[in-house]
Amino acid sequence: MSESRYPVGIVGGGAWGTALASVMAQIHPEVLIWARESDVVTAINETHENSLFLRGLKLASNIRATGDLAAMEACGALLIVTPAQHVRATLAALPRTDAPLLLCAKGIEAGTEMLMSDIAAEVRPENPLAVLSGPTFAHEVAAGKPTAITLATANQDMGAMLMRLIAAPHFRPYWSEDVTGAEIGGAVKNVLAIGCGVVDGAGLGLNARASLIARGFAEIQRYGLARGARPETLAGLSGLGDLVLTCSSDNSRNFSLGRGLGQGLSADALLADRNTVAEGAFTAPVLLQSAQRLGIEMPIVAAVCALLEGKANVGDVTAALLSRPLKAESW
Repeated sequence: MSESRYPVGIVGGGAWGTALASVMAQIHPEVLIWARESDVVTAINETHENSLFLRGLKLASNIRATGDLAAMEACGALLIVTPAQHVRATLAALPRTDAPLLLCAKGIEAGTEMLMSDIAAEVRPENPLAVLSGPTFAHEVAAGKPTAITLATANQDMGAMLMRLIAAPHFRPYWSEDVTGAEIGGAVKNVLAIGCGVVDGAGLGLNARASLIARGFAEIQRYGLARGARPETLAGLSGLGDLVLTCSSDNSRNFSLGRGLGQGLSADALLADRNTVAEGAFTAPVLLQSAQRLGIEMPIVAAVCALLEGKANVGDVTAALLSRPLKAESW
């Protein structure tokens, strides 16, 4: 990694990007964050806050914001925190550098079924790649609450360097060489979190939620193993850990979306707020298409898709899931 003015740059000025910038500002002299919204750039630079996406957090004065992607050339490593469906365009627009790219978006690209690391390898083959994924709510990370997360990269030396670069007293990365597993867990759990939100919104009870989490984890395993993930990764921070977090709290945007669906609201109305992104809504149809192509059963994912598309109501999908054939519990 070459010498740069900013050891770390954050590409994406949403809640998660801002939280990561706040952590990085504790351990590096200067941090640069790129945001698409000009008012976010102005607010960070002039009032040291991002009230649009992470209200109530006072940002350190050593965080500087820019609306110019070319300015990110001054960063030694880049954390890519844009929504999953915009990662390809963002990577293509970045200046050409040898900076390692830490991919923080969780999803599967529509049209290609590619993971974020696949996209980066295609668009930026010259850059070392890693994935950062795990059980994290942005506001808790920003508040300094203890957090553990997976940093996945095939190169162990690169992983060790990046862990040293981003680790903070309350922010502990664990290295894994299973990039695919780390990405699968983060992408699929968003869809399952919508399902758990539906259970909550429809008042189906905690028994139903626990069952959905367990059977949802079986769907993560089936799909992940089919795409080359390791079982231990899927059972770790970026898989089971992230699943439990986002399926258990309305702090999750995906859970909140599902709760609204469970209460009878339409997906279009719930997704109208452009200041928040429920990645699971965009991942669900791509994931189901990919699973069908691979010959993998994912009935919970299929149910979520039916609700998002308005093809069924909660009663319909609940009845369909409960009427599935009786059989042994398995992956």
